[in-house]
Amino acid sequence: MKQDPTLPHSTPSENDGSEEVAGAVCAVTFNANDPSGAGGLMGDAIAMASVGAHALTIVTGTYVRDTTEIVDFFPIDDEAVSDQARTVFQDMPVQAIKVGFAGSPENLAVIAELAADYAEVPVVAYMPNLSWWSDDLIDQYLDAFQELMLPQTSVLVGNHSTLRRWLLPDWDSDRPPTAREIAMAASQLGVSYTLVTGVPVDNQHFDNVLTSGQAILGSGQFERLEVSFAGAGDTLSAALAALIACDNDLGDATREALLYLDGCLMAGYRPGMGQLLPDRMFWAQPDDDEEDDESSSESGDVPDVDAFQIPPHDTSH
Repeated sequence: MKQDPTLPHSTPSENDGSEEVAGAVCAVTFNANDPSGAGGLMGDAIAMASVGAHALTIVTGTYVRDTTEIVDFFPIDDEAVSDQARTVFQDMPVQAIKVGFAGSPENLAVIAELAADYAEVPVVAYMPNLSWWSDDLIDQYLDAFQELMLPQTSVLVGNHSTLRRWLLPDWDSDRPPTAREIAMAASQLGVSYTLVTGVPVDNQHFDNVLTSGQAILGSGQFERLEVSFAGAGDTLSAALAALIACDNDLGDATREALLYLDGCLMAGYRPGMGQLLPDRMFWAQPDDDEEDDESSSESGDVPDVDAFQIPPHDTSH
């Protein structure tokens, strides 16, 4: 039922005979708070909303960071993560799960248990670059992720260099491993599909490859930008999870997520003194043509009221 904007908002009760309000497509994201806005929960929520899903944000901790570097991280208690997640899962139908930075092996255990309880919900797991963390914490986290999270993962997303160091630590060939070779290692740990980003092609281009351990399913080659971004991986994985939640098949969802990320990066901006950030709301910015039209109408003669024609009443809001 469409709400009349002139009337005060009211929610129909179950027994008043009115039509039910259409439900939203919901996607859950487990991630850390990022006060810089580079990635984390806020970035996930904007990306998910931009492609049509309602984001349910489960906070796993908070970074201490700016646009230049991550200084520290404070995880929250695993029981708090569990309580957040199970409360929203019991209230709203969840169509997809994104796992960003969980912050601790204990939090990964909670997320893996919940994913097992809702086995029909696809899981998109993103592995960020953890080089800012201490070596012992990295090892504990990666071991827990491999043992607990990967068997629940439908699509693993990560940069080529990050996934190579993690999944193929003993790689000793002179050539870098292909995306499919990385996916083969992931499939042995229970992952159905892997989206490998930043695969080197040449000095001007890189590839993003969706592949299983058996075959490459698709790829998108992009021009290499001469700047560095913070939050690109979070943006891509959040958009992918939301598009899957919106009932797109994996191939279409990957294609749309890559195009969305490309638009975010092309419109990227630098709010501080560090890296650029993706503009996840680039689609809401006015086109150059619209700006030119507005400036010309402001600077030129304003037409008489009689010059305006009312268009046919065939638009829907």
